Amino acid sequence: MCGIVGYTGSRQALPLVLGGLRRLEYRGYDSAGVAVMDGLGGLRIAKKAGVLANLEGCLESGPDPLTGHTGIGHTRWATHGGPTDRNSHPHTGASGKVAVVHNGIIENFAGLRADLESTGIEMSSDTDTEVVAHLLARAYETGPTAGDLPESMAVVCGKLEGAFTLVAAHADVPSMLVAARRNSPLVVGVGDGEMFVASDVSAFIAHTRQAIELGQDQLVVITPDTAEITSFSNSEPDYQRFYVDWDLAAAEKGGYPTFMEKEIFEQPAAIERTLLGHFDRSGIVLDEQRLDQRELRTVDKVYIVACGTAYHSGLIARYAIENWTRIPVEVELASEFRYRDPVLNGDTLVVAVSQSGETADTLEAVRYARRQGARVLAVCNTNGSQIPRESDAVLYTRAGPEIGVAATKTFLAQVTANYLVGLALAQPRGTRPALQIARDFEVLSQMPATVATTLTLMNPVRELARDLAASKAVLFLGRHVGYPVALEGALKLKELAYMHAEGFAAGELKHGPIALIESGLPVVVTMPSPKFRPVLHAKMLSNIREIQARGARTIVIAEEFDDTVAPFADYLIELPRVPALFQPLVATVPMQVLAAEIARSRGYDIDKPRNLAKSVTVE
Repeated sequence: MCGIVGYTGSRQALPLVLGGLRRLEYRGYDSAGVAVMDGLGGLRIAKKAGVLANLEGCLESGPDPLTGHTGIGHTRWATHGGPTDRNSHPHTGASGKVAVVHNGIIENFAGLRADLESTGIEMSSDTDTEVVAHLLARAYETGPTAGDLPESMAVVCGKLEGAFTLVAAHADVPSMLVAARRNSPLVVGVGDGEMFVASDVSAFIAHTRQAIELGQDQLVVITPDTAEITSFSNSEPDYQRFYVDWDLAAAEKGGYPTFMEKEIFEQPAAIERTLLGHFDRSGIVLDEQRLDQRELRTVDKVYIVACGTAYHSGLIARYAIENWTRIPVEVELASEFRYRDPVLNGDTLVVAVSQSGETADTLEAVRYARRQGARVLAVCNTNGSQIPRESDAVLYTRAGPEIGVAATKTFLAQVTANYLVGLALAQPRGTRPALQIARDFEVLSQMPATVATTLTLMNPVRELARDLAASKAVLFLGRHVGYPVALEGALKLKELAYMHAEGFAAGELKHGPIALIESGLPVVVTMPSPKFRPVLHAKMLSNIREIQARGARTIVIAEEFDDTVAPFADYLIELPRVPALFQPLVATVPMQVLAAEIARSRGYDIDKPRNLAKSVTVE
């Protein structure tokens, strides 16, 4: 959740650390802090509750600049202790010479804290992180690891339970940073005479595109010219070097007022890149795959595990995969999956969907599935992240960096990737003719242009959103693939506008939800195609009549030239016609625009919704 950046080299550290934090603020904006070593045995710290701008204001108005060539920074999403100055990172040990920043949760911190307090240590915060700072200071000052910061960090990590990325600086070694990770992301940026560590490559993409992704339970020591990686267990470390294939411009707003709006308009390119290279004369090719055709042929059940928006992409995938393969598909919230003890075996395929590749619940679901002997395919947007590393195969969405906390382009990329998975499963089983698979891929290949056309039709949706901004609640209805779209539309409105919003399967309306309908209540309805789903279309028209008769304000999303729906729509949003299974790729777009514009009209920052962070790296 939290954002971490560290630098050591020949340049002044503070501007580079702050620049990295600006690009990581999407990971948490409850507080921010920095520590800079002056090279003369001193360690200077500044931290402030609230957004990064608060810290920057304090630094600008402070009497003395923080100068030095090595520094660390942190932007926080609060877990232990409220978002206050005293709980902001970095935290220091009793000597004041060591500084630590942390992403994750130390699950056994209470016992460790009690042990420290029993020796006379006084805590100055409510955080779990401060415990690490005191343990590290003590290990460095006494015992067999005295004077050795890397060995001291390794000893401390051996005492910790939970998920963590830690970066530590010590005034005695002013050109060294030590970082460690378990169940939480950490990458190294390799520059020319300088090194970076960060939660995400976007922190240093302006300075280098050469990166190293650390593996599980690993520790890295960086100096301006070296990055030395070891494992907690002293085994051979398994890490991955890679080149970041996007540049700084991809992590900037590019003239758009917000990252989310930019990313909404990047959706056609995200779909196109996700499809690139996945079809040839032999059919669907999953080029990152390490599952062969024989293994795919024997799959007799599919579980899709994910959280949040990624979970909704899985719900959409179920309709397509079952239709194309005749394999039963279950879609599970990753946070619930392993706790109900699902039945898995060697013929089960678990598809783990995660934008970051570090989602804690999804990662644990992957580990559970592997222990049960199932095969795991990751659908992920982040090269070299932990979920792909621990899976049997990976399909990268290649949507590029997504800075807006509410997922947009990565959702459509996930939906697209999940379609590819379905077609790849159908291919060796013979449940869908090769010619039809080619046609399906051709339809997918046309979707970037179709989504681009949809984006040109959104100005009336923005006007509608401004009119709806004063509403207290909005309901969303859908059938078939329109039901997950309704769920995603409701989630976006909750995330961005802090409104009560619920998505329902329209067939369930009379089983309870219709009691919520009252005069003037906005209800967004996604209509099935009258051409491709005539029976469902007729049923949805009946649903619209039912809610309209009770005073609801009907906002209907329908394909163009659907004349039958216009008399029952108080507001009609027309979209290009696409085959039924692919409708979510266009129907989701107005949901995103509606939520963003309602939030803006209500005065909220749509890139930084309250209480949320981009990557949920703790359970």
